[in-house]
Amino acid sequence: MKKLNKKTISRQVPLYSDPELPPAKDDFRKTFEWRVFKIMSEFIEGFHFLADIKKTVTVFGSTSLPETNKHYQEARKFGFLIAKKGYSVVTGGGPGIMEAANRGCYEAGKDSIGMNIELSEGQRMNKYVNKPIGFNYFFTRKVMLSFSSEAFVFFPGGFGTLDEFFEMVTLVQTKKLGRKVPIIVVGLDYWGPLLKWIKDDVYGKYGAIKKTDFDIINTVANVEKAVELVLKLNTKKFK
Repeated sequence: MKKLNKKTISRQVPLYSDPELPPAKDDFRKTFEWRVFKIMSEFIEGFHFLADIKKTVTVFGSTSLPETNKHYQEARKFGFLIAKKGYSVVTGGGPGIMEAANRGCYEAGKDSIGMNIELSEGQRMNKYVNKPIGFNYFFTRKVMLSFSSEAFVFFPGGFGTLDEFFEMVTLVQTKKLGRKVPIIVVGLDYWGPLLKWIKDDVYGKYGAIKKTDFDIINTVANVEKAVELVLKLNTKKFK
């Protein structure tokens, strides 16, 4: 029988080997455990980022609307007007409506906050964000968006905006936010048909929601009314 010396042993058995760990050649960043830690780190970083930011309004809306669009201009005006009242503006940090709201806030000299999401096709942070943070997961970003503000203001948008709209409404409806945050929709041309369907069919035809659930959604025709509503619903909170 061949006698093994120390050199032979060190070549055959890796030092400090642990059967519970994946082989060294595997990328540990692709493991389930690493994903859990990454999610935890995004929550920790996000809450730490928001800890010192007070008195904010979150704006949601389409990434596709250009500067020439009337809703872009309305979102820009809202960002400016609400910033002049002492609020910072939070958005997803992307183009379109988000850029417009950040732009107005930036032009008014307040903290313009962007919570960007990393996408495979890429999504740049708009240039009017002066307080940025990035996320890998949509759900961690949405928690930060819901945690961050005293009011949610929705402009016209696509699937992402509608997803955020119904999630925020549900969070208020089920009292999962721990406070009643005003939800304001701007643009009757866009939101009118959707709200009519909810009233006529979701409530009227199917009885899937209660009549009192309509009180969660505040519809306004212009941004001046949206600003008035934010101030009115939050006056007591900031006295």
